[in-house]
Amino acid sequence: MNPGFPRDAVLDEDAWSDEDHCRTAGMWYALSKTLAEREALAHAEKTGLDVVTVCPPLVLGPLLQRVANTSSLVLINLLKGDRDTVEDKARNAVDVRDLADAFVLAYETPEASGRYICGAYRKKLSEMAGIVESFCPDLARPVKFVEGEDDRMMSSKK
Repeated sequence: MNPGFPRDAVLDEDAWSDEDHCRTAGMWYALSKTLAEREALAHAEKTGLDVVTVCPPLVLGPLLQRVANTSSLVLINLLKGDRDTVEDKARNAVDVRDLADAFVLAYETPEASGRYICGAYRKKLSEMAGIVESFCPDLARPVKFVEGEDDRMMSSKK
């Protein structure tokens, strides 16, 4: 969440959300995650604690809880079909099971340090809706997808 990054820049572990932008835009979830991660890494630096952060984009897959989380709400709101049009932008995403594997890998790898982006794929919202619809053909969907500004590309190379 940083408008200062060039639109064509690939975001990696050096990219951070802009705290002032998050405050101004009311992006409280993004702001709280950014502040918490910065504080954890600063505490680690100060105390010598070994801290590794894994930063996922949109997390999709089976839920463990009965209440939908922020990522799942993106897909749920898309599939509710209560809008005539939906901005069809590409989103970076990861399956929750792959994310769990990434957490275990970070924990079990002594050399792991700092931040890790964990994004596995990039899909348009229309593609995501199509995948769900293939399993649940009776679900309502928006009438029309319109072009939208894609999320920035992310790199999980590290």
